[in-house]
Amino acid sequence: MLLNNKLSKKSKKVILGIDPGTRITGYGIISVDSKRQFLAVDYGKISPPPKKSLTERYKIIFNAVNALLKLHTPDAVSVETQYIGKNPQSGIKLGMARGVVLLAAALHEIPIFEYAPSRAKRAVVGTGSASKVQVQAMVQRLLCLSTLPQPEDAADALALAICHAQAKNMGTQI
Repeated sequence: MLLNNKLSKKSKKVILGIDPGTRITGYGIISVDSKRQFLAVDYGKISPPPKKSLTERYKIIFNAVNALLKLHTPDAVSVETQYIGKNPQSGIKLGMARGVVLLAAALHEIPIFEYAPSRAKRAVVGTGSASKVQVQAMVQRLLCLSTLPQPEDAADALALAICHAQAKNMGTQI
């Protein structure tokens, strides 16, 4: 959902947040002015068809992120760190999705920062154990959006961008 593509790069910093996944990769782009006011620029999801092979899905994610980087020329990319649950195969697949996102940003020579999901939640809600709905509601409020950002993955990506804007280079740079 493209909201505002006309930004003055001199007075504003642009941050792309990415919540990587093989089914849905959420993205959110915000601009931040010198007074630390946030403006949502664009957000949404990258959804490779589930019937495609993993290789094809990674290619789709890479190409979509590459297109976002070309269109918005962010000053930084904020990516969610990898969460490994009980299924190691899921962790490997997620790691590969993160890898294509990191590669796209690296090829554009854009600084990349990583944040744990709990840190992004804490940045927007105040607690690292916030629910998805709480994150959506606070992102909506912080960015003055008329509706909840959908899907949840896009709200998470916007939260990652806000987290980086608040951290001021305190995240782990890759």
